[in-house]
Amino acid sequence: MKILVIEDNESVSQMIGLFFEKEGIAGEFVMDGKTGLERAQQDSWDCLIIDWMLPSMDGVTICRSLRKAGDDVPIIMLTAKDGESDQVLGLEMGADDYVTKPFSPLALMARIRAVTRRRPAKEAETNSVLETIHFRVDENAREVFADGVAIENLTPKEYDLLVFFIRHPKQVFSRDQLLERVWGFDFYGDDRTVDVHIKRLRTKISRIGMPVLHTVWGVGYKFDESEEASS
Repeated sequence: MKILVIEDNESVSQMIGLFFEKEGIAGEFVMDGKTGLERAQQDSWDCLIIDWMLPSMDGVTICRSLRKAGDDVPIIMLTAKDGESDQVLGLEMGADDYVTKPFSPLALMARIRAVTRRRPAKEAETNSVLETIHFRVDENAREVFADGVAIENLTPKEYDLLVFFIRHPKQVFSRDQLLERVWGFDFYGDDRTVDVHIKRLRTKISRIGMPVLHTVWGVGYKFDESEEASS
């Protein structure tokens, strides 16, 4: 596994580096935001770990820039901010998860496994296509089309969540069930993560002109393309 860490705190980087060495992970460490963004764009990575507060460019700006450019690399934000609004902002900018400082290397490793586990190998040749009333999913290319138009800038977890719903039409899932089925058993976040990803997906697929991701109050969410569900 090859991971880029953009972190200006040398002691935090050293701690992560020692753990990466123990786990056999190839880690590269950058201490400022602009250089970190350049390295993220120059090479292929299995995961990016980005500190929120950085010299020259903050982590949220890096995350937003990568997603705007269509980069779907899994991103974990490191933050000393523990407010709900800060965590939601990071997720809305395209981060797949966040870790609040101080943290243990074991907790960070669990997050890394969770965000990278479902990212397919580039050489995989599955040739599987899913089609519904409005959607077409090319699983080999990890591309989703809504009424024939490509949905741009889906993060890895947004893609996973949408495909999970498409595979289970009209079934209602609680937030805990979605965390377990899409994020995995070792996810350490909370159910706000699900709400943020649903909100972002609704925005990105709004071109079809009707809601398909429905809130079932007191229970969770479901995917339903029928006219009855939208009325």
